Amino acid sequence: MSSSEINLHWWKTNFPCRQACPVHTESGRYVSLIAQGRLEEAYRVARRTNPLASICGRICAAPCEDACTRGKIDTPISIRALKRVVCERYGVESMLDLASVETILGERLRSSGKWVAVIGGGPAGLAAAHDLALQGHQVSLFEAQEVLGGMLTHGIPEYRLPRELIRLEINAIVNMGIDVHLGKKLGRDFTLADLWENGYNAIFLALGAQQGRELSLAGIHADGVIQALDFLLNVNRGYRVQTGERIIVVGGGNVAFDVARSVARQVGKETRQVSDMVSALDVARSAIRFGAKQVEMICLEGPDEMPADAEEIDDAQDEGIVIRYSRGPKQVLTRQGKVTALEVLTVSSVFDENGRFNPSFVEGSEEILETDSIIVAIGQVPDLSFLTPTDELELRPNRTILVDQATLSTSKAGIWAGGDAAFGPRNVIHAVADGKRAALSIHRYLMGAPESSKKKGGHIFLPDTSSYRPVKDFDSIPTQKIPKLSLDRRTGIAQVELGFTREQAVREASRCLRCWINTIFESKEEEANECVLCGACADICPEKCIEILPSRVFTADPPVLEKLAAAAIHSEQNRCSTGGSGAVITKNESRCIRCGLCARRCPVGCITMQAIFFEETADV
Repeated sequence: MSSSEINLHWWKTNFPCRQACPVHTESGRYVSLIAQGRLEEAYRVARRTNPLASICGRICAAPCEDACTRGKIDTPISIRALKRVVCERYGVESMLDLASVETILGERLRSSGKWVAVIGGGPAGLAAAHDLALQGHQVSLFEAQEVLGGMLTHGIPEYRLPRELIRLEINAIVNMGIDVHLGKKLGRDFTLADLWENGYNAIFLALGAQQGRELSLAGIHADGVIQALDFLLNVNRGYRVQTGERIIVVGGGNVAFDVARSVARQVGKETRQVSDMVSALDVARSAIRFGAKQVEMICLEGPDEMPADAEEIDDAQDEGIVIRYSRGPKQVLTRQGKVTALEVLTVSSVFDENGRFNPSFVEGSEEILETDSIIVAIGQVPDLSFLTPTDELELRPNRTILVDQATLSTSKAGIWAGGDAAFGPRNVIHAVADGKRAALSIHRYLMGAPESSKKKGGHIFLPDTSSYRPVKDFDSIPTQKIPKLSLDRRTGIAQVELGFTREQAVREASRCLRCWINTIFESKEEEANECVLCGACADICPEKCIEILPSRVFTADPPVLEKLAAAAIHSEQNRCSTGGSGAVITKNESRCIRCGLCARRCPVGCITMQAIFFEETADV
């Protein structure tokens, strides 16, 4: 590994939000731009790597926030909510036209004359179509439903993701010249063999996971048992689902919470049963209209094991959802073919001693919960009924399509797969990443380049260290709470999360530590070993993350020690004595807050603040 590769790896690991993002958005950069009030530039950074940036600003699972260095000090930066702010002002919601998008993304490549069939109009398919069009390929997008969006449109409640926003985001992609075929289902209206015969050069399968998993319980097929996806699909199409007065939702993931909260909205139960935050009149009017009285959730997991986001859980409880933890269904009780109750057991453990999902229950802990409807939300699986032996596609044991993890190529040459069809249900940002990864792999295939071709690295620049200053009091600015709609107004499709104001966004963004800027310890080549080991950097560091250690007590991997030996600081080469044994300056990167004090304090100027921009393009 070359020195430049080691340095690039170090830069990437010190930019944790970017590394955690499946599409490697430079989150810290656009957050820093927001802090400076440069919102349009921030949008350009956010949009460059993510064709569904506006949608992700509303519903992304935000793995970048989990990795945020600021979270080690107090709380992570609200990166997703900040993305929403810039997207609302400069993204598709502001009617951004195609020319502006192309300005952000750079010049489109000349037409390659190659045709690619993308099967599935969800986030993975849309992202792949977007990138393939940018790379100069002709794309046909086939969607089984009558509208694009996949689970964005059919599975996510409108109170979380406005339908108009989905339409605008999709239109910006389709207007890049995508050939769209709606109501065309693979296996029903055409086959893979048909695509090859029609001259397509490559195929990407982004079918999603459109079938709900079923429970193997007595009475599970009774009238009143509803699959979560069927329920959400009908609600999102504007149909009213008859659920009765009492509803039980089985499941503990985000989809289960979407169902529970959608049920609560549909049936008018938006607050806690004992809450007085909503007037009795509002509850009564809703109850009269829809006839429901309670919504409960049955979850195998305990409070600390829930797979759903903590924020989702808190919002659901605030909105009146009763969560029964550590409970598992035993059987559905019926009368004349209609659901009357769900019998549940207490869960003693969810996983076995080998860490495998294998719930066990407490004997004699049966409890009967009366209900009018049961909605099952325990996961989804892809519909692979289109497959024939001649397709030559291998499957995993869990009935997903087997793909190469790096390239997403399948066992059949010329066919790639991604999203839920290849990996099972995941968040939208992972599906977008799959679409982009597949598009790059397909592009290399069509252009005759090896799939292992690397991308170009980043560009490092050196700012004026003497003028580098973080935002004043950035380390003490409190977390800004994301404004939400009051409980008494959460009805129908009204959005719960309202988003930051510009002023709130700037203040929240000002908390960012700017991890894409780093403290660099180096000496000029013509003045080797310039450091005088004065210790000023260690003394001034507010986080005490810099130490000067005798080299004899420093331990590291052999390659690191060899590099240190080659650039060792010995007493005869410096203006201060280290006892003849040499010394090493160490820095705890996880504690560094990028204040720049050490660089300004260094008397000989061998500490600088440097930053990196990533310009990753296919090297084909």
